[in-house]
Amino acid sequence: MLNLLWAGMIIAGIFFAAFTGQIPEVTKAALDSSKEAVTLCITISGVMAFWTGMMEIAQKAGMIRKLSAKLLPFLHFLFPELPSSHKAIPHISTNIIANILGLGWAATPAGLNAMQALSDLEKERRSGKAPGPVLPPGTASKEMCNFLILNISSLQLIPVNIIAYRSQYGSVNPAAITGAGILATSASTLTAILYCKYKNHHPY
Repeated sequence: MLNLLWAGMIIAGIFFAAFTGQIPEVTKAALDSSKEAVTLCITISGVMAFWTGMMEIAQKAGMIRKLSAKLLPFLHFLFPELPSSHKAIPHISTNIIANILGLGWAATPAGLNAMQALSDLEKERRSGKAPGPVLPPGTASKEMCNFLILNISSLQLIPVNIIAYRSQYGSVNPAAITGAGILATSASTLTAILYCKYKNHHPY
């Protein structure tokens, strides 16, 4: 559907430009936008490489493990039926920490690994090897839904992406968005937690 919408808008723009004699402006805008997109990709690649490298250093230095241990009470609160020693715990912790630091690129692999581990948990439950409610194959568990909602709400202390974009487009103070970002993502994360807890007790 999105592909159709974008294609429709592009075609409509070209037809409008053709009927109003503005094809040269459309061509110039397309070339300028292509150049700008490449420049932005280079900027974002540098930011991504820096912060992903910092995340890797923190992981090898044991900082991620220590922060994960401090997150255990929160994870137990949000995932009460998830065994505390399950392999999904480290992946969920890494995903949350990366999101808090604004490292969406580093959070994605951890999020995928967490979902795979939660899927394996459902298989273990169906075979009687793990405690918890048994769901039909292909059904998302409470843990999966809670994790997805928490991941989307994404509390961020350092909105790296937005700071990079603002810097690329000439903002005088790219980091000025940080305070507003913290407030907005704090509100979204709190709402996500309240919603998850409500749905866990009132699933229908």
